[in-house]
Amino acid sequence: MPDQLGLLSVADEASLFWFLRRRIGINLLWQTVQRSRLRLLLASSLTLCLWIGLFVLFYMGFEFLAGAIPEPSTHDETVRAVYSVFFASLTVMLVISTGIILYGGLYRSSEVRFLLTTPARVERIFLHKFQEGMLFASWGFLLLGSPMMVAYGVVAKASWYYYAILIPFMGAFVYIPGSLGAILCLLLMRYLPANRVRLLTGLGIVVSVAALYMAWSLVTHPKSDLLTPSWFLEMLSRLRTSETRLLPSWWLSSGLLEAARSGVGSDGRQRALFESVLFLMVTIANALALHQLALFTAGRTFRASYAALAGERSPQRKIRSAWIDRTLMSAPFPLSTRMRLLMVKDLRLFRRDPVQWSQFLIFFGLLALYFLNTRQLSYDVNYAAWVNMISFLNLAVVGLILSTFTTRFIFPMISLEGRRFWILGRLPVERSTILWSKFLFASLGSLIPCAALVLLSDLMLRVSFLVVSVHLLACVLLCSGLSGIAVGLGAKMPNLRDESPARIAAGFGGTLNLVLSAAYIVVLVVLTTVPCYFYLLATTSGSTTVSLDPKRQLLWLLSGIGGSITLGIAATVIPLKMGIKAFREMEY
Repeated sequence: MPDQLGLLSVADEASLFWFLRRRIGINLLWQTVQRSRLRLLLASSLTLCLWIGLFVLFYMGFEFLAGAIPEPSTHDETVRAVYSVFFASLTVMLVISTGIILYGGLYRSSEVRFLLTTPARVERIFLHKFQEGMLFASWGFLLLGSPMMVAYGVVAKASWYYYAILIPFMGAFVYIPGSLGAILCLLLMRYLPANRVRLLTGLGIVVSVAALYMAWSLVTHPKSDLLTPSWFLEMLSRLRTSETRLLPSWWLSSGLLEAARSGVGSDGRQRALFESVLFLMVTIANALALHQLALFTAGRTFRASYAALAGERSPQRKIRSAWIDRTLMSAPFPLSTRMRLLMVKDLRLFRRDPVQWSQFLIFFGLLALYFLNTRQLSYDVNYAAWVNMISFLNLAVVGLILSTFTTRFIFPMISLEGRRFWILGRLPVERSTILWSKFLFASLGSLIPCAALVLLSDLMLRVSFLVVSVHLLACVLLCSGLSGIAVGLGAKMPNLRDESPARIAAGFGGTLNLVLSAAYIVVLVVLTTVPCYFYLLATTSGSTTVSLDPKRQLLWLLSGIGGSITLGIAATVIPLKMGIKAFREMEY
């Protein structure tokens, strides 16, 4: 019912927004089912295959832990540490991704600009975009976290109660980092414009101190022999840093482990059930409290910060090209001037969009910290092949993070032209040149940080020159293939009606792009990892674990490298050709 001022009540306003979201969701689902049944079936099948593959990998990992650590208390302590580290990392990433997505959804959305002119409450507008941001930010967590938790339940022989409590635990957990990210976004946008110099200076000091501390710890920390008792105890002590009782990741891991323990034996079953329920209640209570705090912060800061950002005038300065633009225009590459200008345009858009470069720096910075934290190990020849396997897993991690960026930013590049697509159609440039320029921008721009991270990982692990060479080749193929898939599918399946890159990336085309990218990464890494692993086992002097023919393993290694090169060329050329054909036939 309307109040005395003629405004809707809070309940009626909430019902109206939910009705709007429900109608939009139903219409979108109906259109997808009616018009794109094959695409929907393909995306669902590929997503299911990815989930099953992750489940198998996690299941094998937990089976390995169960066999390698037979002592129950030590095994439980190790699994708890692994859970805590995994969920603590996801907490940090959810805080960052939710804050960045909300920045784009709240401060750069035409929908919010319209809603602010209506009598809708500021809190309701914020909640409308917050729920949307949570959906886009947490689906990756659900896709990565659910197979691990289900796999542990199967290995631990947990009862039905463990699987039933997974959904409320995950739902409550994602709201905690999501609310924190929203609060940080609101506060930064409220106070950053007025104190930009002070905040950026303080951030620079903090980053410099952290880098100096890490460099000092790397120099002074003693080396440990791999897979020795001292190494194992050191790893457990380092993993325990994520088991702080105030972290929501510890509540989630402890609650799930207690729930899994309730299905094994009768001793302490009721106590384990009671403990898991207590952890669930703690997680839900904190999620609700932080959610209310985010609403309170939005009501006090959002409208003022939006007005300040919209009314901020950029300082007058001379228009001149940046040094990186001049370098790209004068670099000795066999590229036409038109293609160079198109690449400069994409580069400027990337620099001027804080949503893009901030996520790029943050996630690759976190990965660099992880590689730096992988202190150099002392190991003999019997463990060299296993260390090389770890280095290939690090390569796969770099590729997976790169696939998320190509899906999030490269895939929507054509779609974001939207109603301005006619400008591309009227340019005196071949449409194939436009796509090739975006491909070169994505592949060359991602090759430098990815190659640097892979080299950093190899230096910390002290792998052989052969492994470093294979890694660099795989890195080139990853950057080329992932960029080709994103650019080609982006032109093949554009969404010219949506202005949100997050929604475009979360649609059918973006989901298909992410699944195909993940499958490409897995196949490429397997083609290079397995032959290289057995070749190193065959050629390592002093290794008595297996007896292999070095010549035959060299043949398999060369075959794997040749297959990976063929796969990389196919993943680059085929999507680009499909995209160029569709792009040429597109009308405006």
